[in-house]
Amino acid sequence: MIHRPLPLALSALTLAIAALSPASMSEAQAHGSAARMVPLKKAAQDFNATVHWDGYAQLFTLTRNSTQVRVKPGADTAQVNGSPLRLDVPVVMRKGQAYVAHDFFRQVFQSGLDKTFAIERKPHPLNPLTAAEIKTTLDVLKASGRLQPGHRFTEIALKAPPKDQVWAHALEGKPVQAPRQANIVILDGRQLIEGTVDLASQKLLHWQPVDGAHGMVLVDDFATVQAAIEASADYAKALAQRGINDVKKVVATPLTVGYFDGKDGLKQQDRLLKVVSYLDVGDNNYWAHPIENLVAVVDLQKKQVVKIEDAGVIPVPMKATPYDGSAGARAQPRKPLLITEPEGKNYTITGNTLRWRNWDFHIGLNSRTGLTLSTVTYNDHGTQRKVMYEGTLGGMIVPYGDPDVGWYFKAYLDSGEYGMGTLTSPIEAGKDAPMNAVLLDATIADFTGAPMTIPKAIAVFERYAGPEYKHQEMGKPNVSTERRELVVRWISTVGNYDYIFDWVFAENGTIGINAGATGIEAVKGVKSRTMKDATAKDDTKYGTLIDHNIVGTTHQHIYNFRLDLDVDGEANALTEIDNVVAPNTAGGPRTSTMQTVERTVATEKQAAQKFDPAHIRLISNPGKTNKVGYPVSYQLIPYAGGTHPVAKGAHFGQDEWIYNRLHFMDKQIWVTRYDADERFPEGKYPNRSNKDTGLGLFSADDQNIVNTDNVVWLTTGTTHVARAEEWPIMPTEWVNVLLKPWNFFNETPTLGLVPAPKKAR
Repeated sequence: MIHRPLPLALSALTLAIAALSPASMSEAQAHGSAARMVPLKKAAQDFNATVHWDGYAQLFTLTRNSTQVRVKPGADTAQVNGSPLRLDVPVVMRKGQAYVAHDFFRQVFQSGLDKTFAIERKPHPLNPLTAAEIKTTLDVLKASGRLQPGHRFTEIALKAPPKDQVWAHALEGKPVQAPRQANIVILDGRQLIEGTVDLASQKLLHWQPVDGAHGMVLVDDFATVQAAIEASADYAKALAQRGINDVKKVVATPLTVGYFDGKDGLKQQDRLLKVVSYLDVGDNNYWAHPIENLVAVVDLQKKQVVKIEDAGVIPVPMKATPYDGSAGARAQPRKPLLITEPEGKNYTITGNTLRWRNWDFHIGLNSRTGLTLSTVTYNDHGTQRKVMYEGTLGGMIVPYGDPDVGWYFKAYLDSGEYGMGTLTSPIEAGKDAPMNAVLLDATIADFTGAPMTIPKAIAVFERYAGPEYKHQEMGKPNVSTERRELVVRWISTVGNYDYIFDWVFAENGTIGINAGATGIEAVKGVKSRTMKDATAKDDTKYGTLIDHNIVGTTHQHIYNFRLDLDVDGEANALTEIDNVVAPNTAGGPRTSTMQTVERTVATEKQAAQKFDPAHIRLISNPGKTNKVGYPVSYQLIPYAGGTHPVAKGAHFGQDEWIYNRLHFMDKQIWVTRYDADERFPEGKYPNRSNKDTGLGLFSADDQNIVNTDNVVWLTTGTTHVARAEEWPIMPTEWVNVLLKPWNFFNETPTLGLVPAPKKAR
């Protein structure tokens, strides 16, 4: 559940007020009696508000999440989101310090003048489970006698009602008939169990073991592998050969083992993780000190190391490499860059539903795939038009290309194997998001089944994005208007990488999905210090030497987004438009013409294709047309710019086992018939899978997709060839996806943004 969070943390209060003459009030008065005054700085800290002093304007700006207060010393009125609020006691200055009445912050921030958040009168049927509902689910399982000590949860989440009922609620306010239920997935040792709980009747409706599947890596598995290597005599012996005698300084990373048809010597039925370790040398960056060529295999059932893979000693790189810049000279502090919204926000949040300009959509956080947007509509001149029922990260893979012992198995399915929503990173305003962001908490279940609140899990903010359009006719007034965008941001930290996901809404109907990778590269320890060393050619065969004795191994970040587009309704089709050069048969001096060839894709297998940016791919509604008769559509653009080389597919040979397990990474556009149970491109349980239970399976029956309810799956990503500028910490590298209206409107949808001309008097 998303709700109003604890407010933003206090930034440094720097007041240039030495030259400010005190407002001559020896005793501030409130209702005829002396008020109890407290320092503004201390009161702001207690109320978790930020404070900025504008010495030129003699003005304080106080911000707490969605509320902005502007007030001058001595004034009896403050501006709260642009509306005046009479103060019981003015801000006063005493000996160069600002003082406020003890209840000043309560008065201004609880004035009711902030209209950003509103009470939800009719709860949206896709609202995530509340903390109370998660507790109820656990109580029902306990009462049923099914829940046993040692059971761990990979999921407690809402079972979504039927799609048609959800749309009817979102568009018409109709009540949902389906009961509110929770889906559960439990790990009982190596056994997976699925279940369903009815929250109203408080009954267990379904309980089914799942054979042949391995569950996710859970948070407590991290502690298990660390304890296992610390207790292993064989591992200690291997460390000693590398000059490491204190295993407590070794940091274990729990890694999924993949599937190699037994060629890796591992039993398929065992619940295993591989451990690649790093040495903590005290520089707060153990990632820079890999213990190379040494892998421990940990059995999570036995909770012990069952195998050591040692390919020979490579010296651990020991150079201190802090990633916060503390090793070098610090730059001079930057002058403030202020983003202010003095009249409040242009959007409102009612429960989990966000309304901004023409857009209306629901926000949620899934423990596996993270940020989820649902029931997305666009208000077109009073008509609320369907655009997308649900959009989310479906899944992703980070495959590495090095065949060495510590690398060959690395092909992380971050959401499907680790749960990226569970690993959500709280967002810090002013750094991870701009200062005008509203930060929202989210509640999910942890591995014990208890509700867990993630503070500041999602950021929402509006930004200037350049001119929306402009034209300067000679001798006439300029016609232009600014482009505004609304961004919904979520960040997940999976081991060494931090992934930033932005859903970007423009007033003109465009939706952007931006995926940014930052954090610290997984690096390999090598013998070479520079490329002049004799060992350098061999050491850099699978990567780039980015520091002395450090190679950044070549890998990829491949994302797949599950987009249940309903363009003006559910009866949609995939339309292909190709640009062609055709002979000129109309006469005249030209020999050739530019034309387009259009066709409708009939089936799921035909829809799965590589994306050519020179061609146009649309999701169209043949039953709805714009004013000149074209089917209303949205364009699909998996590659809309990026900073690393585009990943046009996974860089593996066709005989690799990974191709038996996954197909989503090699095609950029997939369209499948809607099925509520088909949610993940890598399949529901991909850990150690030996076949594709995701998109390869979903499209295998090759269903008709013409005038049907379809789901679009867009794959995008980058091939990460390391460079020195990304070490020891990587500047965010982006890849962008676009959903763009194509004859969806009758004209430029933002014409109304131009202010009306002033009438001559």
